[in-house]
Amino acid sequence: MNKYLQKPYILFVMIGLGALIAVALVKGRAPLNHAGTEMPSKSVEIIKVKWMPFSAKVIAYGNVEPTVTLKTLAEVSGKISYVHPDLKQGNSIAAGTVVTRIDPQDYEVILKQTQADLAANKASLKQLQIEEQTTRRSLELEKKNLQVGGKELERIRSVWERKLIARSTLDAEEQKVIQLRQQVSELQGQLNTYASRKSTVQSQIVRAEEQVKGQKTTLGRTEIILPFSARISVVSIEKGQFVTVGTTLFEALNIDGVEINAQLPILHMRSLVSHLDSKTFDRPGMGITRDVLARLNLSARVTLVGDMPDAWWDAKVLRFSESIDPIRRTLGIVVGVDRPYEKVIPGRRPPLLKGMFTAVELYAPQRQAMVIPRKAIHHGRVYVVGEDNRLQIKAVEIQQQQGDLVVIRSGLQEGDQIIINDLVPVIEGMPLTPIYASDYEKALAKRASGTE
Repeated sequence: MNKYLQKPYILFVMIGLGALIAVALVKGRAPLNHAGTEMPSKSVEIIKVKWMPFSAKVIAYGNVEPTVTLKTLAEVSGKISYVHPDLKQGNSIAAGTVVTRIDPQDYEVILKQTQADLAANKASLKQLQIEEQTTRRSLELEKKNLQVGGKELERIRSVWERKLIARSTLDAEEQKVIQLRQQVSELQGQLNTYASRKSTVQSQIVRAEEQVKGQKTTLGRTEIILPFSARISVVSIEKGQFVTVGTTLFEALNIDGVEINAQLPILHMRSLVSHLDSKTFDRPGMGITRDVLARLNLSARVTLVGDMPDAWWDAKVLRFSESIDPIRRTLGIVVGVDRPYEKVIPGRRPPLLKGMFTAVELYAPQRQAMVIPRKAIHHGRVYVVGEDNRLQIKAVEIQQQQGDLVVIRSGLQEGDQIIINDLVPVIEGMPLTPIYASDYEKALAKRASGTE
């Protein structure tokens, strides 16, 4: 046997036999059964695309400033005779309160002197009026006497011409008439002077009245009264201190309202003006005037920067700053808050104080828009549950982004079911099991309308 195995051709014979056996085994084996390769359905959260009210929102930041800062200066010189016990830094004082007083004694004396001068001038005028009336009556009487004397002179002259009386009698009567005429002339001249004399006294009265008025004003300046409810920020005086005109007494901040000049990046302005047509700004030199501000119809809300969710206030857009910050490329928007000291909650809602750093939320009027969550967009595409619950991928054009919200210009239809959770793997046409996220959809609508 070993002799045959040592033959060279035996190796090739064995290889051939092995090949024949392998072919026979393959042909005689039963066919394999192949299992189906269908991908299992994947559960996804979906919401329906809808047109909904959308309010564009931007946030600007700025510091709180009082609407009015009263820097009180002394308008008269003197010693401080009274200081209100609450006139201290940080205290609030009601409107109409006398907060400090400068010793008024010297000014009261001067006022009494000017009042006495006024009374004397008025008495002089009254005396002149009485004298004028007396002189006028005397003149009337003298004129009547002159008239009678003239008639008597004519009668005596007629008698003298008939040689019935002596010449001396006629001369005596003529002398009487001359005296009467002189008295009438003197009284008339005296009466004529009363007009100028009264005018002089009346001028003195006017001057005295102005002096009295001025002294009353000066006396009033010794008492400092708050014109509005205020919070005291600076106190520079104390009782007994002598002050001169121009000395700073204290500073007070109006607590009826505050303003915030919030700086908004220019790029964000587009969101606030997108609801206006271009004709609003067509007129040459047309900036953001009061008319344009009314057309913008912006609403605002102020919040404190920090973890204080209860610290917010409704605000009103008052005006825009006159220029753009060339370094930060921002535009100042001034908003006002009324009664910032009301509804204070210790530790949760403090009053709006000068210098506080705030966030100003600005809202444009609501408009209808197709809004979806930002997380539903993947490199400009949206995953949609299509027919037979299979994945469709749609390219979309974005009109506007606002936080986690996106306004779609085109690419989606109302009623499309978009996927809002992560999907791995992403294979178009893959089977899906949609789960309707109704609560998320409602929350999305609230955020879009600005009510949350």
